[in-house]
Amino acid sequence: MVDHHLNARAMLVADELAARASELGVRVDMLANGSRVIDAGVKQVGSLNAGLLVARACLADLGTVALVPGRVADLAVPMVQVSIDHPVAACLASQYAGWKIQVGDFFAMGSGPMRAVYGKEALYDQIGWREQPRELVGILESGTLPDLDIVNDICRKCDRSAECMTLIVARTASLAGGIQVVSRSVETAMHKLHELNFDLSHVVGAFGTAPLPPVARDDLQAIGRTNDAVLYGAEVTLYVTGDDQALAQVGQKLPSSTSKDYGIPFSEIFKRYDHDFYKIDPMLFSPAAVSLQNVQTGWTYAFGAVNHSVLARSFFR
Repeated sequence: MVDHHLNARAMLVADELAARASELGVRVDMLANGSRVIDAGVKQVGSLNAGLLVARACLADLGTVALVPGRVADLAVPMVQVSIDHPVAACLASQYAGWKIQVGDFFAMGSGPMRAVYGKEALYDQIGWREQPRELVGILESGTLPDLDIVNDICRKCDRSAECMTLIVARTASLAGGIQVVSRSVETAMHKLHELNFDLSHVVGAFGTAPLPPVARDDLQAIGRTNDAVLYGAEVTLYVTGDDQALAQVGQKLPSSTSKDYGIPFSEIFKRYDHDFYKIDPMLFSPAAVSLQNVQTGWTYAFGAVNHSVLARSFFR
């Protein structure tokens, strides 16, 4: 098991992002309380390479993230590719956007290893991975940069001093924000397994790809496109151990196509449920296709398929 140094690992990536700020199209602001806020896609345009670093920080740098060639409905589209050796730590303890941060009118989905310091999500009671580091690194998916009150509130909830905090912020409708969200192909598979009460210690490695959609005109459209990229376009391979029959049974439930809400662009599903994520069938939030490769027996079980029709309707209409 990898050592519990999620925030320290992410801080090295955040430092690289800050050091290359001008090159990568991001801006670094030091707040009066000593915290560092990196704008990777709110007021700044950001860049593709900034997005790769944001995704790595979100994973606590426990995975590689790359852009590779791909196609959606016969059109060339970059694919966000991830390779992860410690999926529970990288995806669930760090990358999962499990912290709703709301202070006054400010709202953001919080992810990254600061969640393992806050540790109030029920998820941590099952997976552990809480840590008490000196550093704090968080990623915010928001169209607004946090001010002093918001940063101080996060630091207070994590019981850490403000000068130890780095927040990386990007809106969904940005180059970096899009990559950061679409890099969650494996994370959605891991979270689905958790919801299905599968013993996650049997997952020893993971690989995933998902198409990077065009940057949307606004965050609402971007939420639709980035979700579609995973729900209808992500292909994930999980390297697992255990009983083949049990793996085959759980694998049938993994693809997004098992959900009653599957089959139309996410923007339409979102609108149907009054833009409330929590009203949507939770079984929808999973990759389009999942393969389970048993590294003990050599058997592979594959389920689901990419839905190019819905992807094209979402990305190119």
